[in-house]
Amino acid sequence: MSIVNKAYYRGFQAVFNVGARCLYWRRPIPVSGVGAIQKIPGILKKEKVKKVMVVTGPTVGKKLAPKILKELDSAGIAYTHYDQVEANPSVNTVNKIQALYLQEGCQGFIAIGGGSPMDAAKAAAARVVRPKTEVGKMAGLLKVGRKIPPYIAVPTTAGTGSETTIAAVITDSDTHHKYALMDLHLVPKYAVLDPEMTRDLPQKITSTTGMDALTHAVEAYLCWTYNTHESIRLAEEAVCEIFEYLERAYNDGNDMEARTQMLIAAYKAGFAFTRAGVGNVHAIAHTLGGLYNTPHGLANAVILPIVLEDYGEAVEEKLAHLAELTGVCYTGTDAEKAKAFIAEIRAMNRRMNIPTGFDFIREEDIPQMIKWALAEANPVYPVPVVYNKKRCEKVIRRIIAEA
Repeated sequence: MSIVNKAYYRGFQAVFNVGARCLYWRRPIPVSGVGAIQKIPGILKKEKVKKVMVVTGPTVGKKLAPKILKELDSAGIAYTHYDQVEANPSVNTVNKIQALYLQEGCQGFIAIGGGSPMDAAKAAAARVVRPKTEVGKMAGLLKVGRKIPPYIAVPTTAGTGSETTIAAVITDSDTHHKYALMDLHLVPKYAVLDPEMTRDLPQKITSTTGMDALTHAVEAYLCWTYNTHESIRLAEEAVCEIFEYLERAYNDGNDMEARTQMLIAAYKAGFAFTRAGVGNVHAIAHTLGGLYNTPHGLANAVILPIVLEDYGEAVEEKLAHLAELTGVCYTGTDAEKAKAFIAEIRAMNRRMNIPTGFDFIREEDIPQMIKWALAEANPVYPVPVVYNKKRCEKVIRRIIAEA
């Protein structure tokens, strides 16, 4: 990478950091605790929503959405239910939701599920207020520019953080390229955090979505700029809570304390990375989702320790502090404590049956992965280490080699 390119990226981030501090950053209004979904009709009435668009995937649509639809029926609130959101939602799905929303005369959104339905509903909401603008034209920073209809996010996984973020990650139906719409208007107005909605979550999804939340918190914490005192505090709290409660939730799905704390941790991590940004882990993970439909949390879980090791000295001091906060390691040099922290991430993955690498990455896809990852990360993400083609390829080949 040329010195000029790196200087441009860092300059862009420094200038954006100044501008970002002038923007209105808000967190969704949290509604938490067992039975929190019962408060949704009251929220809709407060927002004067008489008919709402409910957005889910097929499984959540059958197993969990009926609990909320029953509450809406009892309150006399009309709704239209779109239940065909796929993993890594596509532009086509977004457009279908928007068309149905307008056709049915809806006035707000309830997104129930993980990141996919939440992101699809966000992008559809953006299309509702910008009907003449294609989804791809709103990719990037602050390109929605209009207030979306009232939006209630109900996470059924503790990990994506989409219930707090400015981002909606969508896959182009033709090219399979994943890109993000990032705008302050996309932050949901309410986040309903009901642990009962995560009680029956399979172990595999509990683990990978939990590691997704950990990736959000760690990457936000490592960003060299954009961070605030609040985002740093929330990232630290989220990391500690995930280390304490994720495996408890994984080992006992009926542990409501662990389920509750993981929802709160994911919420905190979501705000931290919304404010501070993510990094090269996410940039590479998104390429796997686009090319191979790899679940985002799984991709992050596998890639996180590999990238942290690759960063080396650039992150040792901060990772050492996280090692101390989590109780992983209190003694030794920063390098030793950082190494212990990364080792514990690998151990957590191992205990939860998460693989160490991926053997499905095709040789012919690597140049495209590098191109997409670098385009996503630079110049926006304030990464601790700016990647060039050679270093990005090195990391991708490690992901393959460690499978």
